[in-house]
Amino acid sequence: MTKKKFNLFVLIGRWIQSAYDRFILWMSCTSFSLFLAVFVSLKRYRMSHNNGIAGTGWLRVLDNPKIPRNEFFKPGRVFDIRVRHATAAFLDDAMKTLRSISIKFANHRSKSPLDLEFNTGHSPGFWSALSFIRFAKTRGEKYGVEWVDYNRKHLDASLAVAMSMRRNATSFQNLWYYSKAPFNYIAEDGIKYYCKYKVRPYEDVQESGVDHNPDLNETPNQRVLPHDTRGRNYLKDEYIERIKKGPAKYRLQIQLHLASDDDDPEVFNSMRVWDEAIHPWLDLAEFEVNEMLDWKESTLTLFTMKNMPRSLGLIPAKSIYDYNSLNYLRKKSHVARIVRIWALKIFGMVPPIPDDDIRNIRV
Repeated sequence: MTKKKFNLFVLIGRWIQSAYDRFILWMSCTSFSLFLAVFVSLKRYRMSHNNGIAGTGWLRVLDNPKIPRNEFFKPGRVFDIRVRHATAAFLDDAMKTLRSISIKFANHRSKSPLDLEFNTGHSPGFWSALSFIRFAKTRGEKYGVEWVDYNRKHLDASLAVAMSMRRNATSFQNLWYYSKAPFNYIAEDGIKYYCKYKVRPYEDVQESGVDHNPDLNETPNQRVLPHDTRGRNYLKDEYIERIKKGPAKYRLQIQLHLASDDDDPEVFNSMRVWDEAIHPWLDLAEFEVNEMLDWKESTLTLFTMKNMPRSLGLIPAKSIYDYNSLNYLRKKSHVARIVRIWALKIFGMVPPIPDDDIRNIRV
């Protein structure tokens, strides 16, 4: 066999392998999303973060000369926005768990030019679509204890989750939130970057609820402490009272990495934190929440990675093992979000979270 024919067979083999990997990625993520739609969304639940509260306000893009100009983030551009805070996994604010913020760049239930979602902590407990599906399958939640086997098997993931939980947060407003997985950022001059986003309080205040020395053996135990007298809705109640007194103000920040063909794949690993000395956090925008939405409007508001402009889109994923497949999976789960909205319209609104109900108390 000539060298030319051999090279042709190699190229064909690589193309077949690539096509197969992409098919498995599409099939796995589509199947997982349909599973969520049928067994979670039809029950009128979000995939997670059901315990939340939303409001409206505005966002203004800053004129920061350190940030390359982008066709979407134009300095001085102002958006009406919706913002939703939530406590992940459980309907009890006093539990030790993740807290989140989501920003919709429009005052609308679903439509917007951009949606961004964030959680507390620098990195998640998963790094690809496959790892997330395994993470979801091995939850094993029982009375406020979950992911025991997963955390035991993946100690680095257990540490990431432990460092992301906030037990004694005093407000949704004084926490730091991270997008974790990177996105594309195409400058107006055509130069390509990768970026991560962060939301922090507008004022320089200390983040509340952080455990700087977590016991990894206790990471799965998220139950309420027996001496904790705070109610199931204490964070939501505090936020409502805060907005009554005045707007809750925040900064939206960005990290940038100049894209290169020889980038280390670890650049895309959401479990790896970018070095802030090389990728400093830059102020991109300021925003505030000045009015609360009622329970119905908050519940009917959805956030999706389908809402992204071309200059800020997802980084393409090549397989289910690819670090960028994590955001691909999130985008594919849009169908579950739509099913939840239709289920709410057909079967009726879910009731607000009651103040008095059975609680998972740690013993």
